[in-house]
Amino acid sequence: MKSKVIMSGGPPVRVSIESSCEKQVQEVALDGTETYVPPLSMSQNLAKLAQRIDFSQGSDSEEDGGAEGEPRDREWVKQEQEEEEGTVKFQPSLWPWDSVRNNLRSALTEMCVLHDVLSVVKEKKYMVLDPVSQDPTAGKMPQVFQLISKKRSLATASQLLLKGAEKLTKSVAETQENRRQRDFNAELLRLRSQWKLRKVGDKILGDLTYRSAGSLFPHHGTFEVIKNTDIDLDKKIPEDYCPLDVQIPSDLEGSAYIKVSIQKQAPDIGDLGTVNLFRRALKNKVGTQLWHVKLEAAQNVLLCKEIFAQLSREAVQIKSQIPHIVVKNQIISQLFPGLQLSVSLCHSTGERKNSRASPENPKPDNHLYVLEHNLHQLMREFHKQQVSTVMMPHPSSAPFGHKRLRLAGPMAYDKTEIANLQQTEGLLEKIIKQAKHIFLRRRTARTIDSLASRIEDPQIQAHWSNINDVYESSVKVLITSQGYEQICKSIQLQLNIGVEQIRVVHRDGRVVTLSHQEQELQDFLLSQMSQHQVHAVQQLAKVMGWHVLSFSNHVGLGPVESIGNASAITVASPSGEYAISVRNGPESGCKVLVQFPRSQTKDLPKSDAIQDAKWSHLRGPNKEVHWSKMEGRNFVYKMELLMAALTPCP
Repeated sequence: MKSKVIMSGGPPVRVSIESSCEKQVQEVALDGTETYVPPLSMSQNLAKLAQRIDFSQGSDSEEDGGAEGEPRDREWVKQEQEEEEGTVKFQPSLWPWDSVRNNLRSALTEMCVLHDVLSVVKEKKYMVLDPVSQDPTAGKMPQVFQLISKKRSLATASQLLLKGAEKLTKSVAETQENRRQRDFNAELLRLRSQWKLRKVGDKILGDLTYRSAGSLFPHHGTFEVIKNTDIDLDKKIPEDYCPLDVQIPSDLEGSAYIKVSIQKQAPDIGDLGTVNLFRRALKNKVGTQLWHVKLEAAQNVLLCKEIFAQLSREAVQIKSQIPHIVVKNQIISQLFPGLQLSVSLCHSTGERKNSRASPENPKPDNHLYVLEHNLHQLMREFHKQQVSTVMMPHPSSAPFGHKRLRLAGPMAYDKTEIANLQQTEGLLEKIIKQAKHIFLRRRTARTIDSLASRIEDPQIQAHWSNINDVYESSVKVLITSQGYEQICKSIQLQLNIGVEQIRVVHRDGRVVTLSHQEQELQDFLLSQMSQHQVHAVQQLAKVMGWHVLSFSNHVGLGPVESIGNASAITVASPSGEYAISVRNGPESGCKVLVQFPRSQTKDLPKSDAIQDAKWSHLRGPNKEVHWSKMEGRNFVYKMELLMAALTPCP
């Protein structure tokens, strides 16, 4: 900052003064750090300047004008003197709103000028506009020449427009062709990331087979990638347009699936025909390309054909007691007597699907989706085995196969182990075992449900395990009485359902093996339900304070039961005066007898042989109870009422 200092008796001297700090120090910390006051923003600075204005003084008043005129004149005189001396280059205005006033004054001047111009143009009293005189010779031209000149002008303009439109059409066509080429390359890159492609000559071929995964199916499975040129460039491009298309072999077109069902044995082989049942096609996902859907469907058809070919080969090679039958696209295998497994290849193309009429009364769908899924899984496991088990021999003259087959010494396989290693189950044998297990499990569930719905007392409950194997399932069967679940739970069975038999494990560890016959399982459960009633009487006697005199699960007296054996129990009252005998059989039902004291028997004949009074305390003959007329919701409840009635009050 420079300022001028006038000293008495000498010329003016320029003194340089250092400017003060722009930011004020707000705080000094203990470590010497200075905190400055932040500078004012533009709005804060404007507000600070506006606070200095004294709005009580009017700038337009005459009094203020005369009073302020002199100081301003003095300032201008001083400013002129300083400019002449060259000491001051710029003097800011003392009034902060001086620039605003000047801008408003210039805007008012421009608006006044604009108003004057519009007034002159609109009102005729200020200025008059005369029309321009035309050439008199122009109107004398004949109309023929005018038409010819206009025609030539229009022809020239039309040629220019046509040339421009042609150039635009060519540019648009080139742009669309380039875009289609770019889209084709992008789709080809996407196709290459999901499928195996190779270039043969000027063709792009792809592979649909599972050879890389270990498949040995002799099908080429080749598809060709082509460019889609069936669209008209002049028309609007549809939304589902794809610049890429694929051509698949004719025998892989359409869709296919393996139908696996368990059915009753056909009376004649001639009744078996080509299975052409087909399911409704699934809808494509939104955003899925058409070529991807076609390739997935073709690969699924190829896999289904490979599965069916493998099953047919094994059906012919396997030697069984009842030979397997292969008829056209269907394989028939015997599961149980009168029951057979049907594996069919259902292949449908678009033409057949459109021409086939749906039947009026379609048959119920007995397709086992679980077995179809298991077939696909087994085939993939077979592919994996083909890839993982084959090892290159070392040395090269050694045979292919497992590594331990090529070893010598005590660690090598012997003849028995090699024979066992080579005996592996095929797809058909595995799927037959799974079908047997599924059928046996369904039959067991149906038998238990029918007994539970038919017999109300006692109640039978089944708890199926969620963790099962493809060849074995387990279910826990509980036989209880309603309202007495805590004391009457002696019958607990664990049914292990296998392929051809059912193993029953009792609560005490006894194991019973049942065959696949439904009647055998039903008879066994009925006998267990009959024994439950006798066990319930035994548990109830312990709770009521009665004494168990005899108990037997297999009674050798009385009528012979066709299903199992009858059970019996005899209990005595706490005082020993009364006795209850219960006999329960699976077919004969329940029979309850009550034995009263001799003193309460009136029709008892007197005997001359019994003279002592002590023999009168013995119990008399048994009397049968009309059990169906007893009140109570179940057998145990009726027995509780009977015991309570025969128990004397203390």
